[in-house]
Amino acid sequence: MDTPGMISCDDELRRWPTDEAQARAVQDRLRPHVRLDEAGPEPGFEGTVVGVDVAYDDERDVVAAAAVALDARTRAVVDRATAVGQVSFPYVPGLLAFREIPTVLDALGRLARTPDLVVCDGYGLAHPRRFGLASHLGVLTGLPTIGVAKNPFTFRYAPPGPERGATSPLLDGTEEVGRALRTQTGVKPVFVSVGHRTGLDRACAHTLHLAAEYRLPETTRAADALCRRALADA
Repeated sequence: MDTPGMISCDDELRRWPTDEAQARAVQDRLRPHVRLDEAGPEPGFEGTVVGVDVAYDDERDVVAAAAVALDARTRAVVDRATAVGQVSFPYVPGLLAFREIPTVLDALGRLARTPDLVVCDGYGLAHPRRFGLASHLGVLTGLPTIGVAKNPFTFRYAPPGPERGATSPLLDGTEEVGRALRTQTGVKPVFVSVGHRTGLDRACAHTLHLAAEYRLPETTRAADALCRRALADA
């Protein structure tokens, strides 16, 4: 899935880090490749939006990844794929992408077509080192990516208004690294951040479109259910 001018997935996977110092060096090396100058596809575009998620079996050091493709307009599932692999990196907060990306890339590669947008269950720029899973995956694949997380990590925010669609800035000091977004009236917000090749306004609009009935976007809900089934069958 490499895009011309982007980082080679194969090269990165061949030299995948095995400790914290190596992983932080990779983040420092790849962070400048994040593209923040593109708005990304319009909400409801004609194409596919893919949700990715992972599930772990800590006793066996196994990780299962799922990629579920939805029609970007109707939200109907049009394709799905899974992959199972061994966890090859320790649990370190802020470095979770290094536990997940190899298997996520495997699942994405098994889809029938290249996604037009990828929605990650996690962070993009809303990350202490500004390089969460969504940014890392976007740089490696060249695909537009966004992060939609269930909690704000270490950042602060004022609660958005109670109505669906209300937002408030997710802040690191005075820097806006994402937004708290109320996807359903009266429920807890989700936390949206840019990953790669997509602007924050459209990232929030995509999330709202994909979360038509529930707090989490349908991409995340479908990928979460599928990776758990794949793990149980592994």
